[in-house]
Amino acid sequence: MYKKMEQLIKLHIEKLPEGVYLATSDDIQGLVAQGDTIAETLEIAKDVANKLIEARTERENMMSLKQIPDMFDYLLVVNH
Repeated sequence: MYKKMEQLIKLHIEKLPEGVYLATSDDIQGLVAQGDTIAETLEIAKDVANKLIEARTERENMMSLKQIPDMFDYLLVVNH
């Protein structure tokens, strides 16, 4: 689990010809949110941003784990 902290993320919002709003961000790769209203679009964008940040954090944590060496000692616990 990672420590949550607030971040500022710049969103670009545009109204599409279909009448819905689209939010994207250069700050978080892959952030795309669409809603019927600006408020709904912002709510969805916040949820998507949180999920993308969480996924990135988990990936970085997994990459920082030590690789298993080709040879190592292991203590085996047995009951007799």
